[in-house]
Amino acid sequence: MYTSALEFLEDERDAWRPFEALDDLSDEDLSRPIKDAHDWSGRDLMGHLAGWQEVATQIAKELAVGETSPTAVRVDVDWDARGGDVVNAEMQASWAQLPLEEVRRRFRTAAGELRGYLTVVPETRWLKHPGNLESISECGLDHYPDHVDDLNAILAATTSPEAGG
Repeated sequence: MYTSALEFLEDERDAWRPFEALDDLSDEDLSRPIKDAHDWSGRDLMGHLAGWQEVATQIAKELAVGETSPTAVRVDVDWDARGGDVVNAEMQASWAQLPLEEVRRRFRTAAGELRGYLTVVPETRWLKHPGNLESISECGLDHYPDHVDDLNAILAATTSPEAGG
């Protein structure tokens, strides 16, 4: 359990930093599915991570003005009822409809917006509230390690001779 919001925000920032390398990839590199990343492209990974950060931001916005987050409840119920694979597939399909420049824009801003909103949420509503902290962390800080191997596979594929990089 975190005792300081600053400590959490610093850990979140540090954990996010490696993923920012995705934004440096060319449009072509971002669009290529990578076998070792579960056939996700860099674009897919960007949308997946930013999409969940946006969910966490919505939770933070609600906690900034109230004791509870309807979004956190809705997402938990949906996840339990339909399963993570279905929820994630729908998110991926939604992000696939966006122009790549919009994916990049949202990817560049989502993590910072999340951290920014968390600074205005009373700590008693998120940092010192285990359920709310878990909801926020699962969309960000605790989620990133699940995708480090995907990130590494995508970045490695763009620097391999076959990728032309």
